[in-house]
Amino acid sequence: MNFDAELIAPRRNQMINAGLWLDKTIIDSLQRAYEQCPNKTALVSFKFEKNIEKQFTYQELWDLSHKVALGLQSLGIGKDDVISCQLPNWWEFTILYLACCRIGAVINPLMPIFRENELTFMLKHSEAKMLIVPKVFRKFNHEQLAYKLKSEIETLEHIIVVDGDDENSFDQKLIKHGLEKKFNRIEKIESSADDITQLIFTSGTTGEPKGVMHSSNTLYSNIIPYAERMELMEDDVILMPSPMAHQTGFMYGLIMPIELKAKVVLQDIWDTAKAVELIEAQQVSFTMASTPFLNDLSCYIIESQKKNSIDTLKTFLCAGAPIPQSLVQKAYEALQVKIISAWGMTECGAVTTTMLSDHEERAYNTDGIALKGMEVKIVDEQGQRVTANISGNLMVRACSNFGGYLKRPHLNSTDLDGWLDTGDIAVQDDQGYIRICGRKKDLIIRGGENIPVAEIESLLYQHPNISIVALVPYPDARLGERACAVIKLNNINEQLTVQDIVKFLQDRKVALQYIPEFLEIVDEMPMTPSGKIQKFKLKKMLEKQHLEKI
Repeated sequence: MNFDAELIAPRRNQMINAGLWLDKTIIDSLQRAYEQCPNKTALVSFKFEKNIEKQFTYQELWDLSHKVALGLQSLGIGKDDVISCQLPNWWEFTILYLACCRIGAVINPLMPIFRENELTFMLKHSEAKMLIVPKVFRKFNHEQLAYKLKSEIETLEHIIVVDGDDENSFDQKLIKHGLEKKFNRIEKIESSADDITQLIFTSGTTGEPKGVMHSSNTLYSNIIPYAERMELMEDDVILMPSPMAHQTGFMYGLIMPIELKAKVVLQDIWDTAKAVELIEAQQVSFTMASTPFLNDLSCYIIESQKKNSIDTLKTFLCAGAPIPQSLVQKAYEALQVKIISAWGMTECGAVTTTMLSDHEERAYNTDGIALKGMEVKIVDEQGQRVTANISGNLMVRACSNFGGYLKRPHLNSTDLDGWLDTGDIAVQDDQGYIRICGRKKDLIIRGGENIPVAEIESLLYQHPNISIVALVPYPDARLGERACAVIKLNNINEQLTVQDIVKFLQDRKVALQYIPEFLEIVDEMPMTPSGKIQKFKLKKMLEKQHLEKI
């Protein structure tokens, strides 16, 4: 594969001179950990459906990744070849990425929820040479689909099955091959920290996903300041329930623990009781996930009165969507942990977080302040920077900005000065903290009046009967658009009417023209793997209903 990562080379000298790119890869981090603490537990992997837990030391990570790298080379995988993997948070995922980095191959993580439509597009676009899948996960036969895809995709040469029972299993093909007895070292390759190491597709909140290209330099330049901001050290234990096939899990659950020489605990299926058990047994001190995880954990602790079970947990970083004030307060009281709010993108990782020293209100009033090496600015439609507390387009210029979109450089949205147009609308206060107000495409314009979508959603989250809410436009012949509140209730037996919504918002002094005029109750909300609501699907649903009514 030839990677058109045109955004890396132009900023190399500046990033190196500023000390932000360290020319380091995960193999450098692994080797340091292997040499300094070989017997330390590096990884605990729990497979929920089989109730199997496995632990690995840094010595074992070093040895296993060497074996898997030899196995990949024996199958003709080499530098810049793409290996797609549709794996949950299993130890095989970590070993695979380490092996890829040893031979210069590029990993392409794919969410386990993807099916034929998404996978066909992504595998073809990435020209994947190998696909690694679980045999069965959550009652879905991934092996069967993988072989169907192989028969239809020309570049796809190999299928490897984790927990498979034939010669193409991960165990037989990549570990028990015996090649280490013949070859003491992997075939030498010429590589650098500027080479593409990860190809990951955007979550798709607005439609067709794009292939984001990252190098070790772009990834590491984010992970190191992130760990410093969170004051994470080698004695910390990190719980990662967020999918490693998403940027959150990949960067902070796979790479960061190895860089820190810390221990990570991988949870493949979210189960609150099991999470509490893992936190207690493994002495977890830090975790990062979206708001539903935080809500579940808080409710469980309140109901079970098991606060003492998680007293090692110091910090819960929440990202993916704004955290409602009520949830921050509930979580703080229930868990007695520091709640951190953060904002970022697949294209650059976490860009802003609140500080450990901040008052708790910062976690629900803001999305944080820029990390070291990251810059943010708010501009108007003419590209001019606006003053504090004025909303505008959020731009990011970060050491961790991606290398570009694979085969789509015209969509890179990065100007000659390195500023990336995020597509978000935000405000920034006079201390530098930002608050995401919504997406540019999120705007609802009712009769020429812009409705403050994020503000109304934030208020509705305070309603005791509302679990999830999304404000989306409803087509209207006269006004262009009206606002519809799409809501998932806390309890399906509860009742909620438009009149209830109107009164609730009027009681909070919301202008009448900002109040939703339609209400749609749904059983489930379409979400990306990172917990973001897919509003484009809701818009299509409402447009269809509108057409049916006409």
